[in-house]
Amino acid sequence: MSASAADSLCRFIDAAPAPVFAANALVETLAGAGFAQLDPAAPRWDLGPGGWMVRRGNAVVAFRLRSRRIARLALVGAHVDSPHLRLKPNAAYACEGCLQLGVEVYGGALLNSWLDRDLGLAGSVALRDGRLRAVRLHRALARVAQLAIHLDRKINDDGLKLNPQSHLAPLWGLAGKDADAAGELRALLAEAAGCAADEIAGHDLALYDLTPAATGGARGELLFAGRLDNLASCHAGLCALLAAGEGPEDVLPVLACFDHEEVGSASATGAEGPALAHTLERIALALGIGREAWLAALAGSLMVSADMAHAVHPNWPERHEPRHKPRLGGGPVLKSNANQRYATGAAGAARIRALARAAQVPLQDFVARTDLGCGSTIGPAVAAGLGLEVVDLGSPMLSMHSARECAAGADQVAMIALLTAVLRG
Repeated sequence: MSASAADSLCRFIDAAPAPVFAANALVETLAGAGFAQLDPAAPRWDLGPGGWMVRRGNAVVAFRLRSRRIARLALVGAHVDSPHLRLKPNAAYACEGCLQLGVEVYGGALLNSWLDRDLGLAGSVALRDGRLRAVRLHRALARVAQLAIHLDRKINDDGLKLNPQSHLAPLWGLAGKDADAAGELRALLAEAAGCAADEIAGHDLALYDLTPAATGGARGELLFAGRLDNLASCHAGLCALLAAGEGPEDVLPVLACFDHEEVGSASATGAEGPALAHTLERIALALGIGREAWLAALAGSLMVSADMAHAVHPNWPERHEPRHKPRLGGGPVLKSNANQRYATGAAGAARIRALARAAQVPLQDFVARTDLGCGSTIGPAVAAGLGLEVVDLGSPMLSMHSARECAAGADQVAMIALLTAVLRG
C-alpha cells in the first residue's frame, strides 16, 4: 500500500470513532471534491452534470451525473457502523465506590477485545429543540477492567466467559459519598456539545478504543486499526467515486454508505430502508426519466456490496473451507453463499471477474465451511429491494468484530482499483 493511501485510510478511520463522524468525514471529503449537497426534504431537485450527495441521518448517498440520459447504474454500497459498546439511555451510576456506565452490545462484537483498553466516547446528543450535536471525548475516559487472575484461577484452562450485562460496564471515575453519576455525565456531554446540561434530552453514544490506526509488520505491509469492518470499504468506495470521473455518459456512478448493517439493516437509514431507493427515484424524477425507462436501467445495473471478508487465520486454518482460503495481501474476495447470505450469483461474479481482469486486480473466493454459519451483508437487502444484480466483495482481514482489527495494506489499493473500474461503468 502506498504511503499516501495508507495515511489516508488511517486518517479516515481515526476521524470516525462513531457512525455520525464517519458520515461527517464522507460529506466533508465529497464537499472538498466539489460535490453539492441536496436536501432530502426539498420539494424538487435541480440536477445538472457534476457530483451530488444526500445525507439522511448517518447514511450518505453520493453520485456523479455525467449527462441527463441514464441507461444503467454502477453502484458501490458499504456501511458506516461497526460493533461496539453503546451507552444505555440512563447510563451513569455508582457501584462499590466507582462510577460506571451501563452499555448495550451493538452488533456481534468480540466482547473480550474490549477489556483493559483506554476508551473514549463519541456520537450524538439530542437537544430539547430537536437539534443534534456531534460530540467526542477523545481521552482516556473509561475502561472495562478484567478480573484479576488471582480471583479467577481457572480462566486460562476454562476460557473467558463474559456476561454482557454484568461484566462489560466500564469504570469512568470514583464515586464520592454524594455522587451524582447522571449529573456528572450530563455535564461532560454538555461541555463537549457546547450547550447547557439541561438542554440535553437524549444521546446516541459509542465507546471506542483510543489507539490510533497504524501500519505495522516487518515492512509496514499490515494495517492495525479499529473499525476496519467496514470503514475500509467506505474509504475504498469514496476513493473510487472520486477517481471515476470519466466514463460512459449514460452510466450513473453511485456510492451508498448505510447505517445499522451490524444490527440487521432494518432502519430508515439502513440498507433495508428507503434511503437509496428514494434517492434514485428522485434522480429519475429530476431528470424526467419515465418509470419504464428507469426500471429498464435498474435491470441492467450492477452493485458491489463492499464489506470486509474473512482471511484464513494461520492459527486456525481448519476454520476455512479447504479450497476457499483468502489470504491477506491476495486481493479482494468474492463472497458466495447458496442460502443468499451473500448476494453473489454466477452472472454478477462473471461481470466482476471481467472487470478485475481488465484492471489487473487479483481476485480470491470465499465460501463458508458447510458445517459453520455464515454472516451477511447489505447485498441481499439491496438486491431484494431494487431488483438489480448485486455481488458481495470485500478485502480480507483478521480479528473481524474485534475492537482492534488487522488487514493488509495492498488489499486496500487493489480494492480501490477494482471499485473504480466498477464505478467508471
